[in-house]
Amino acid sequence: MGSHKSLKSTIGLPQAIALYIGAVLGSGVLLVPGLAAQMAGPASLLAWGIMTLLVLPLALSMGLLSAKFPNAGGVSHFATMAFGPRAGTLIGWFFLMSVPIGAPVAALTGAGYMTAAMGWDNTARIVIAAAMLVFGLLTNVVGMKIAAQVQIAVVFAIIAVLVLAIIGAAPNIETRNFTPFMPHGWVSVGQSAAILFWCFIGWEAVSHLSEEFVDPQREAVKGVTIAAIIVGVLYFLTALATVGTHSYHAAGSDASLVLVIEKILGSGGAIVAGLTGVFICTATIIAYASAASRLAYALAREGEAPRWMGKVSKQFGTPIGGIGFLTFCFVVVLALYGSGAVSLTTLIQFPNATFILTYLGGCAAGIRLLKGNAWGVGISWLSFLLTAVIFPFVGWAILYPLVIIGAVWILKRARKTTGESRAEQEREFRKISG
Repeated sequence: MGSHKSLKSTIGLPQAIALYIGAVLGSGVLLVPGLAAQMAGPASLLAWGIMTLLVLPLALSMGLLSAKFPNAGGVSHFATMAFGPRAGTLIGWFFLMSVPIGAPVAALTGAGYMTAAMGWDNTARIVIAAAMLVFGLLTNVVGMKIAAQVQIAVVFAIIAVLVLAIIGAAPNIETRNFTPFMPHGWVSVGQSAAILFWCFIGWEAVSHLSEEFVDPQREAVKGVTIAAIIVGVLYFLTALATVGTHSYHAAGSDASLVLVIEKILGSGGAIVAGLTGVFICTATIIAYASAASRLAYALAREGEAPRWMGKVSKQFGTPIGGIGFLTFCFVVVLALYGSGAVSLTTLIQFPNATFILTYLGGCAAGIRLLKGNAWGVGISWLSFLLTAVIFPFVGWAILYPLVIIGAVWILKRARKTTGESRAEQEREFRKISG
């Protein structure tokens, strides 16, 4: 194993599309349509339409950068090229430290749907979540070709269930459920749009896999465009089914899609809804574990992370150092949750600021690196401004990136001190031997 071994290029267009969809179409599709409808009523559909259109620039800015500068460092690499190694390192660590919390949160969310459907306790939830995380990590150990094929199967299962729910809900959609259309005014539409932003985070994750694209120009731009259209349509139609059947009122805003599925399939619907939650969140885990392990490898390759994080499997050509780092972090987070030391609500808030800062860094890099491409610069500016509007709402979560900045500074100081100590030892040895 060595820290400078190349990663294998095995990701084609179908796999790229599946990875993009899996990264973006997360647990939000089960939760947010009902929450947005409760907040803005039928007018939440306006927010979905607006966000579906505005999210395309976010997706394309990441796709264009990945096509032009394919690298396992992803957004960190883009920021380094645009603003220097210090900015790139910070952006890299922001994203890298988002995933050790974000992935367990996704696993616990998906497992929560399954345990609720089966009537199991919290211990079962933790066991299922752990199994989902292990599955996501193992698929990444054996290589992106197999991981991406698994992702295709998982994404197909997700789409099939969502399409079933949408088609099954169609006969129960009634026009009276769309009136009054805007019961809480225009402000509520804006508030729901801010919540919907979280449904579309994920485009930045696949940029870390661009080094393994067979044809980055084709996979990155075409893949992200197709995925954005599919995700946007699925989200909007799911929201339409939720509003049109008024299920968000009968089931509670956080379980509206579950009720839609149960109405179609009867008593077995709860189990299908539970499995859907597991599938959706597993797809997210695979995509983010892929991204974070590649980023750990890239940071180690540049000397910005411990050398062991850059180890590559001789057998599979995968970054097992980064996967080992994630494994350790996942165990710690699940142990903290299982002991009751931290709640899921608290865990969810930690990565908010770091994810947004990662996006801001990527969009800012796009403004500088895509010069000569007026379209690319324009969508990068739009993406940057949209993301900046959301940032003030992170609240106390801003403390997490501040802690990361402190940790990176300490790591750099320790490495510099160690380097100076070694140099001094070498000079003393030369004096003695000379």
